[in-house]
Amino acid sequence: MPQSEIVGAQAVRPLRLRWWSELPLILLVYACYSGGRLLARGDASTAVDHGLAILRVEKVLHLNAEHPLNRLFTSEAWLGVPADFWYASLHYLVTPVLLVWVFRSRALHYRAARTWLMTSTFLGLIGFTLMPTCPPRLLDAAHGFVDTMAQYSSYGWWGGEASAPRGLGGLTNQFAAMPSLHVGWSLWCGVMLWRLGGNRLTKIAAVVYPTVTTIVVMGTANHYFLDAVAGAAVMGVGLLLTPLMLRAADRIFRRGTSGSEPSAQASEDTEAPIVSGGCQTSPGERIPRQRESAFPAAAGPDSSPSDADDGAPAAAR
Repeated sequence: MPQSEIVGAQAVRPLRLRWWSELPLILLVYACYSGGRLLARGDASTAVDHGLAILRVEKVLHLNAEHPLNRLFTSEAWLGVPADFWYASLHYLVTPVLLVWVFRSRALHYRAARTWLMTSTFLGLIGFTLMPTCPPRLLDAAHGFVDTMAQYSSYGWWGGEASAPRGLGGLTNQFAAMPSLHVGWSLWCGVMLWRLGGNRLTKIAAVVYPTVTTIVVMGTANHYFLDAVAGAAVMGVGLLLTPLMLRAADRIFRRGTSGSEPSAQASEDTEAPIVSGGCQTSPGERIPRQRESAFPAAAGPDSSPSDADDGAPAAAR
């Protein structure tokens, strides 16, 4: 095979991902997201103003579904308690489990799926920074919301500050409500299950999980309906940006590895004459260039019969 074809094949060979390189990357991105989420805390009065503005827009558009759901979850513990567990845990369990499943069982789709999730997560962080929003549960009681996480805190590990464990509420940004990444991440999970699951059960789960998550975030008074809409929109924008992010990452990777390719090719070129140059064995030879090394180009009349070509008659005496 020509050397140029080999180099071209190496240049387009897909990058093989390893779990020991993926895990630190994901942990680093999550640490940056968590740290940035804390640094993005806004002023409480500004966050309250944003929350009330969202409520006014929803009332004008007749989209105010938070109040009836919250009253239902508050009055019915058999609904409120499971909803609180759903909100406090599945967000951090289902998403990484599905990411590992895609990595192990659907490796061809993993890189795009991971890039989509990470890009959308960082877009959500931008939203937290630009628009700190007070969730319904933190508004004045006159607005008619009850914090079900605080009401049913005796059933779980969380306290009165979102889904954080008791005593760790200061490590959360309670104004990071717009957009809702609970809804955004659940939508990502739904798409993965629908496209890659392959059976009816996974398709049902693909619809149920994001739908129930949207109901839960409103019923527990952690998000407005428009927060959920914004979470879905963030995932949509992240999906559109994913091809651009992948191409940018490929360019960076190629630039990082292009410096070693010329030296490797040069070393192969210098070794090529040793391997193949002039080493062809002609018919009648046992070793390469047997005739050229054994006989001069013009043999004299005193040459012995053994000096003649194979099959030539011996000289008469």
